[in-house]
Amino acid sequence: MMDRMRLMFNGVVKSERYSRFTLQPTEDGGRHAEVKLSDDATDDATDMEAGGSPTFRPAPLQRNRWTLFYIALVTVLVFVFGFLIGFASHRPSQVEPVNCGTTTGMTTPTTGMTTPKKETPPPAAPAQKVQLDWNDITQLLTMKLTSQTFEKTLTEFALPSRSAGSKDDMNQADHIFDEFKKLEMEPWNDVHYVKLQTPDSKAPNHVVCGSVEFNTAGYLAYSATGKVQGKLVYGNYGRPEDLEVVKKNIELNSSVLLLRAGKISFAEQVANAAKKGVAAVLIYPDPQDYSYVADTVLYGHVHLGSGDPYTPGFPSFNHTQFPPTQSSGLPKIPAQTITANNAAALLKKIGGPAPDASSGFKGKLDVSYNLGGIEDITVEVNNMLVDREIHNVFGVIKGFIDPDRYVVLGAQRDAWGEGYAKATVGTSILMELARAVHKMIEEDGFRPRRSIVFASWSAGEYGSVGATEWLEAHMSSIDKNVFTYISLDGVVMGRGSFIASASPLLYSLLERTMKEVKNPVNSRVMMYNMTGNDPWETKVMRPMMMDDPAYPFLAFAGIPSVSFHFISSNSESYMYYGTNLDNRDNFSYQTNHRSGEMVAAAAQFAGQMALRLVHDHLLSLDVSSYKRLLTKTVKGVSNQVKQLSQKDVSATWLFSARGSFVRAADSIANAIKNTDLSDDEACRILNSRIMRIEHTLLSPYVSPVKTPFRHLLFGRGPHTLASIAETANVTELHTQLALATWNLQGCANAMVGNIWDLDNQI
Repeated sequence: MMDRMRLMFNGVVKSERYSRFTLQPTEDGGRHAEVKLSDDATDDATDMEAGGSPTFRPAPLQRNRWTLFYIALVTVLVFVFGFLIGFASHRPSQVEPVNCGTTTGMTTPTTGMTTPKKETPPPAAPAQKVQLDWNDITQLLTMKLTSQTFEKTLTEFALPSRSAGSKDDMNQADHIFDEFKKLEMEPWNDVHYVKLQTPDSKAPNHVVCGSVEFNTAGYLAYSATGKVQGKLVYGNYGRPEDLEVVKKNIELNSSVLLLRAGKISFAEQVANAAKKGVAAVLIYPDPQDYSYVADTVLYGHVHLGSGDPYTPGFPSFNHTQFPPTQSSGLPKIPAQTITANNAAALLKKIGGPAPDASSGFKGKLDVSYNLGGIEDITVEVNNMLVDREIHNVFGVIKGFIDPDRYVVLGAQRDAWGEGYAKATVGTSILMELARAVHKMIEEDGFRPRRSIVFASWSAGEYGSVGATEWLEAHMSSIDKNVFTYISLDGVVMGRGSFIASASPLLYSLLERTMKEVKNPVNSRVMMYNMTGNDPWETKVMRPMMMDDPAYPFLAFAGIPSVSFHFISSNSESYMYYGTNLDNRDNFSYQTNHRSGEMVAAAAQFAGQMALRLVHDHLLSLDVSSYKRLLTKTVKGVSNQVKQLSQKDVSATWLFSARGSFVRAADSIANAIKNTDLSDDEACRILNSRIMRIEHTLLSPYVSPVKTPFRHLLFGRGPHTLASIAETANVTELHTQLALATWNLQGCANAMVGNIWDLDNQI
């Protein structure tokens, strides 16, 4: 085409007035150059004859108007044609923009999303890069996580049984792996070889009290084994205050303690009893706390810790070569669950004095609830240790700015029996969140700054074994990458109320999310309205207990963590946990037959927290949130020191360290105010300072083997501020106070960032 236009151009401007060389054929077939000259060629020829050199220059232009017109026209055509070719070659690929507003059209019944009416589309405009604001993101997430979405998924992940390390557990792990692979999430397995405890089918656990004799179907994993005998004593829930009531009337040493389940974990009940010299513990569900049939059996564990108790502080890899060791949280006395019917038979024979009416010992069995101390009872526990291979399954959706920093969403996969609320719901939410975020990136243009890791844990029923083993395997680097853990376990227990447990760093994010997610009971208002007129923290927040799946992340690994639960009104637990009654029918009953709506609301809540954490330039962790808690806790230590009236011990330096912490938190807040938050590098520096807070609150002065929960405020052990505030031994108080002081000061120093900005006043 260009050659054709060039010929046209030459045709227009062709003139004998231009000097040019042409090749003319000769008689012998060769060619020679012939010079055609302009009109003044005669003068040039004369010059040549005179010895000068010929000049080949164009003669003066003498064009008419038509010639000039054709030249201009051809020039314009060439320019236009070249522009069209360039535009077609370099036109950017079109991206369909996202419309997150209201769309007029029909509603698809299976998804609840709107399908626009078929209309003649307007002429396509040049495509623009998709820009999603926070409202766009939340609307996209909500549209992808509907009650209809979960109808299929809940069925997909429901199993009749799913014990850790079983064939069903492994098959579901493979299924999750395959689904993550379809979503291009680069999945991987984290394999551990752990010791679990199960009943011995050939030698069932056994209880004998006079004429009352029975075998037990349920059991408590990690109980001590053996056969013991003692006086039968009733001790209510086994809390320290309960045992003090009993101790005033009955000798607890070498007794067998009968307790009702609830209020505290099985592990805490057994540990409290062991401290009083009790020989064995029996635990049953009282109708006052559990309104199900009286022959329902209970399952659980009594390890006062998390992870494999036979590899404390280090991961249970097959190639790990460590000498045999045991967790300090393993009980040294037998413990066993029994049914309400079994307990009623024992309480009818127990005898002894009646507790004070104000003690709250009386339940709803048709018995007297005496304290006992008269009848002999024998308890035999024959559980056996077994080696199991367990698989944690992971998938990742990588961030576009800081992919090396990530929030972890985790769900337990195993359960005693069907485990519908315990495992099916959390696993279904985990998978649908992965699918939703993947679609938002692939189809809607969402670009998270940071990464999201989706984790499916095994052996959660034995005390977060799978999750803790993963933490132990990556302890040296995990604090530099994981900035939050969101637990999906037990997120739906009922309908009507809402509770949560979290690091103070996440309180503001919880409040913000409650104001953005619709109330599943009344979609016209937000979840925040569920708190009524009470302060939201008073209504919603609960201390994080040891049996919370998020607890190891917070107290062992120093990762800001959160767990939340939709629950029935006037309840804070799910009575079917740890039983064979945790099935779809009972779950539907607890949610008032609105299971899909409740699960969708929980998924939206978890998803919005996760996306807020990976979307914003600055991490949504409130650095000022710890100040109030620290002030209250340090004051408790100071009061204890004053009460002991020891001149050599003072809380002054602890108060000074608290002041350093407050100033460091304020310096981060001021830096945030004075920083351009669109600057990626500046935000990364600020986020690094924020990420140090939780991890540096882990005490460096205790062993993770003997004292795994090292957190200064939320851990367990003599190093915690709460424990120091109750210490009566002056020498112990002096030592622990000094270590806690520098633990807190070290955290403040880490928050400051630059070593030349440190405020060391101690």
